[in-house]
Amino acid sequence: MLAGLHLAPAVAGLVECVLREAEQRARAVYLVGGPVRDLLLGRPLRDVDLIVEGDAGVAEELARAASPPGVQVVSHDRFGTVRLESSEAALDLAGTRRERYARPGALPSVEPGSVDEDLLRRDFTVNAMALPLSRAARRAAGSERSDEPAVLAPDPAREDLQARVLRILHPRSFHDDPTRALRAARLSVRLGFRLSRGSRAALRDALRDGAFGAVSGDRLRREFEKLFDDAALGADPAAALRRLAEWHVLGALEPGLSFPGPAAAPVRRLGRAIAAPPWARRGSGRVRSWAVGLALWLAEVEAPLRRRALRRLSVRGEVADRVGAFPQERDRRLRALARSRGRGAADALLGGLDDEEVLALWCCAPPTGRQRIVRWAAEDRDRRIPVSGRDLLAEGLSGPAVGAGLARIRAAWLDGAVRSREEALALARELGGTARRRAKRR
Repeated sequence: MLAGLHLAPAVAGLVECVLREAEQRARAVYLVGGPVRDLLLGRPLRDVDLIVEGDAGVAEELARAASPPGVQVVSHDRFGTVRLESSEAALDLAGTRRERYARPGALPSVEPGSVDEDLLRRDFTVNAMALPLSRAARRAAGSERSDEPAVLAPDPAREDLQARVLRILHPRSFHDDPTRALRAARLSVRLGFRLSRGSRAALRDALRDGAFGAVSGDRLRREFEKLFDDAALGADPAAALRRLAEWHVLGALEPGLSFPGPAAAPVRRLGRAIAAPPWARRGSGRVRSWAVGLALWLAEVEAPLRRRALRRLSVRGEVADRVGAFPQERDRRLRALARSRGRGAADALLGGLDDEEVLALWCCAPPTGRQRIVRWAAEDRDRRIPVSGRDLLAEGLSGPAVGAGLARIRAAWLDGAVRSREEALALARELGGTARRRAKRR
């Protein structure tokens, strides 16, 4: 059965370990949620979510018994989920459960439930499907003897999947969890689906009733992080933000917040760069696409609104400082880049920036500026000059003059005015002579 799922070998190995243990314990295990949706759509499975009939204790016991050497088991008691993860693969396992919301926007209280109840607690019908994997699950679904196990799903999940529709499972779904609206925007763009008419009406009711005001900034920010990360799957973050603006969700998060037209092209460019980076990333640090995305988006709103939006999304510290200062930094650097001539001048301007800052600047630059940034990042950034600070000290430079001399030689090296170590040393001697003459005049 796993062969039909087309899982990566490391992930398939984890699933097989769980199923082997489940068979010994006669436990019903299902593939559930987005992976089933993607399987039926013929899309590659990127995540694996499993449920086992029983409470959270059953899930953790099964996970710990099934985990092979080198696999870590991480338990999330608040939601009754367990994660098996290694250096190569991960999967999530949970007991079947139902949820209750004490008030709109609150985190749910979770208690054990049936498979059907577990499906009905989900966000959209197309995500409320389960594929029986173990014998006990197939027996419960009445498909034990069938080569094609029956997919469990509430009505009208299959019809919605075929019609490419996102439909909530009950009228107060957006009241219970308003972040489902942000998920709807992400999924509608990534999958090419539309939000059903009834779901749009339910969203308007939740907006009218102020449901979004109860959601914490941390939860909202995490959804925006996913919105920008989805670009790696080919989704356009600009389209998702535009959808949220059209649905009046952004204004509900912070009055006056929108997705201005001038932000569309830079954010769309960011999405393409995340999916297919225009140059190799430096080192092992991961670019925080959401931080770059917020900078590009909020650069086009007024500064007071930008500050309020950052507070609403609980963006603090270094990221908040960067996003807040980005419009001025962007304008200053783009003007300087347009005035600069030569590869050395571009290097002097860009050399102190990290990958996130370079990417943000590239997204905003005109075509010629983008070409220069790509050439610098791909060809010039990591080029080394043929002399060192020790060489300049030997030629009589000292203190700040050493740094200034290295910068001068580097610019000449990148511009082709210096082509060898000998020519670089000759320039160093010239700079050293100039420094000595100045010192005598003083």
